[in-house]
Formats: sequence, structure tokens, C-alpha cells
Amino acid sequence: MASTTQPQTEFVRAISRLDATALVVGSMIGSGIFIVSAQILRDVHAPGLLLLVWGLSGLVTLMGALSYGELAAMFPRAGGQYVYLREGISPLFGYLYGWTLFVVIQTGTIAAVAVAFARFTAVLFPALAPDVFLGGTIAFPQPIGPITVGLSPQRLLAIASVVVLTWVNVRGVKTAAFIQTTLTAIKTAALAALILLGLTVGRNAAAIAANFGPDFWPAGGLTAALLPVLGAAMVGSLFSMDAWNNVGFAAGELEEPTRDLPFAMAAGVLTVTVLYLLANVAYLHVLPARDIASAPQDRVATAALQVILGNAGLYVMAVAIMISTFGCNNGLILSGARVYYAMSRDDLFFRSAGALHPRYRTPAVALVVQAVWTSMLCLSGTYSQLLEFVIFAALLFYMLTAVGLFVLRLKRPGAPRPVRVPGYPWLPAAYLALNGLIALALLVEKTTYSGLGLLCVLLGVPVYFIWRAVTGAGGAGGAGGAQTSGSHPGA
Repeated sequence: MASTTQPQTEFVRAISRLDATALVVGSMIGSGIFIVSAQILRDVHAPGLLLLVWGLSGLVTLMGALSYGELAAMFPRAGGQYVYLREGISPLFGYLYGWTLFVVIQTGTIAAVAVAFARFTAVLFPALAPDVFLGGTIAFPQPIGPITVGLSPQRLLAIASVVVLTWVNVRGVKTAAFIQTTLTAIKTAALAALILLGLTVGRNAAAIAANFGPDFWPAGGLTAALLPVLGAAMVGSLFSMDAWNNVGFAAGELEEPTRDLPFAMAAGVLTVTVLYLLANVAYLHVLPARDIASAPQDRVATAALQVILGNAGLYVMAVAIMISTFGCNNGLILSGARVYYAMSRDDLFFRSAGALHPRYRTPAVALVVQAVWTSMLCLSGTYSQLLEFVIFAALLFYMLTAVGLFVLRLKRPGAPRPVRVPGYPWLPAAYLALNGLIALALLVEKTTYSGLGLLCVLLGVPVYFIWRAVTGAGGAGGAGGAQTSGSHPGA
């Protein structure tokens, strides 16, 4: 069984409160805030709705962080949301989350961010072309369309960045946490500088008059625009807000997880929400809405900085986004592997992934397996489509985790709760309802992608039962589950 055959090496508790908050902020701020506003504005056609989409996404995410604080304090163990779902609902739902996280949510996000890193590196080094030199095109029906699978200089660089960061994370959480905190400080300062420049030096009177005048809201009113705002338009902003929960995956390595996890989630999400809103206000002060919507390759931040700094802005922004995406992936790679580690301890993932490196005390095998699958996704060329699957699948599990919060209040009323959800039951209920509305709108607006995301989740059901039959795993009731539910420091 997992508890007797796998080494009992403990994690290194080296992540401070500052590091944990930096992990939240750094995992959230990647490339999205610099590019997705273009697509959002093409969807909603009004500056006011652009800000509404970002504000609503931030509000929903902050409500989630406040709701998760109670669960994080109850179960301060490696695995985070996997453990919350396993304990709150059932081992099956915990497994489905871990399965979907590995297949598309975490690895797909890492692949997308890695490709964004390579794309902006190509601004400095044009030889890093996106053209595939070895591979072919697979024809899928619309709306997915043709997908080019194979090797390109940009994809190879994306894979190389994943390999480097995986190597760094294998060699110890202290180094990875230091890199994360440092890069988060740099990119937060860079985003703040962009905001400051946009609101001062870059103020464009014509853009301000056009964006904040009569066209600020759509001509048909807010009611007519509500469904697009809740649906397709929120895909990019929600993706840019995602990964705030990743800090819970690494709870076994926090110095004071019970105290620091809820703080890091709430403070990190609030910080990013404010920065994102201010960044979009800055864009609207520099560029007319039509220029934001038509920014070359959707590089809104680059277009804004070019207006302010001239051609130098192109290269300054490229470097800033390279740092941002590299730091983002460091956090995603660090945290994701801890879920597969926790699943392995329940005999629900490759057994070797449940062992820690004897020297560095990191889940080395889980990190390597994650890197291999992520690299395959980079080569598939499906990263843009993966973002669509990621959001719907992630929303489903956010909703289920909120349900688990209510279930645990009923099943374990006397369980220690060092932190309680403020405004219970209204705040988590509102969070659940808003996520449900967004998911419903996505089903209507992006039926194919949402359906495929749901199919991806459901495919995990037979895999779960087959895996249990083959390994004899008992989920949370088995040896591995007993261990991760108990006092083992690595759980």
C-alpha cells in the first residue's frame, strides 16, 4: 500500500506568508492582462462593459478566495482543492479534479503561458518563428478548426522554458520560492509602472473623450449585453484571474499553512484584481476602444507602451511579459505537481509520483510527468483552444468545491475551523450562483468548447474505477487516503 511502500520523507516547510502571497499573485499574473482585453472588447463593443467584465471576474474570484479560506485552514495539506473535494464530497470528485487538472487545467495553462513566453521572446529574437518545420495539420470541424501539430522554434523554446523551471523546482522549494517572490516583485512593479505611465504621461485626450463619453455603455443598455458579458467575454478575464487556488496545492510546504493560506489567497486575489482594473483604465486613457480591439496580435499593453515610449515600448513590454510569464509558470509548475503527489498517496496516480526526492524533498517524479505532458500540449498547437476547455472545467470544480463547503458544515459541524467564511452562508452561496450563471452562459455561447470540457471531466469516471480495480485503491478510505487525511507531514 502507499503508506508502507513509499518513503516517508517529509516536505521542507520553507514557504513564508510573503512567499505564499507572491505565489498567488505570481501564478495569476501571466500574459492575460497584457493581451485578452482586445478580445473582450471585440465581444462586448463598449469600454464600460470591458471594465465590467474585469470587475465581475475579480469579484467572483475574490468571493472564491474568501470561501476557500475555511477549507484551506481545515485541510492544510499537499493537494489543496483535490483534498477539499475528496473530503467534502467524495474521493471520486477529488479524483476527477486531479484528473482534469493533469489532462487540461494545469498542464494546458502551463503550455499556454509557455507559448506566450516564447512569442514575446520572438520580439527580441525574430529567428524564433512560429512556423512549424516538422509536423502537419489535423482538420477539425468548426469552431475548433484546423490544428497544426509539430515542431517550431517558438514551441521548442516554450518546451525549454518548462524543462528549465521543472529542473529548478526539482532542486528544492526554497530556490523555487525565492525565484517566485523575486519575479513576482519585478512583474508587479512593471505592471504598476505601465498603469502609472498610462494614467499620466500617456494620457490621450482624444482616447479619453471617445472611451468615457456617450459610447462608454452599449446603445442597447446593459440588459441586452448581459449574456455576452457573463459568457464568452469572460473567458479571457477568468483565465487571467485563474490559478489563485494553486497555493493550496503546496500547503505541505508552508511554514504556517493554517494561518497563511487564507491570508495569501484573499490578499493575492485582491491585489491582482485592483491591478487588472487599473491596467484596463490605463489602456482606455491611452488608446481608443477601436485600437484596443484591433491591437496587432492582441498585444494591447505593447500598443499602449508604443504610444507612450515609441518603438522602445515594443521591446520594454516584451521583456516585461517574458518575466511575467516565466514567473507565472514557475508558480504553476511548483504547485501542480503537489496534487499528483497527493493523488499518488491515495493510490490514484502513478505510485512513483508519491515519493519525494531523497535529497531535495520535492515531488520530483510528479514534476517530471507534468513536464512531459505539458510539452506534448505545447507541440499540439492546441493551446488557444485549451484555454476554452480550461475555464469551463475549472468553473465546474469551483462550484463543486463550494458545494463541498456546505456539505462539510453539515457532515462535520464540530470539526475545527481555524478560519470561517465571512458572511456564511450568503457569500459562498452567491459565489456558487455566479459561477453557475457563468457556466450556463458559456454553455450557450461556447457550446462546443464547454461540451468538450465537460467530456474531459466525465472521461475521468471510468478511469477512476479502472485505476481503483487495478491498484486496489480505497480513495480517502484506503491506506493512502488515511495517510493524507491524517497527520503525515507530507500530506
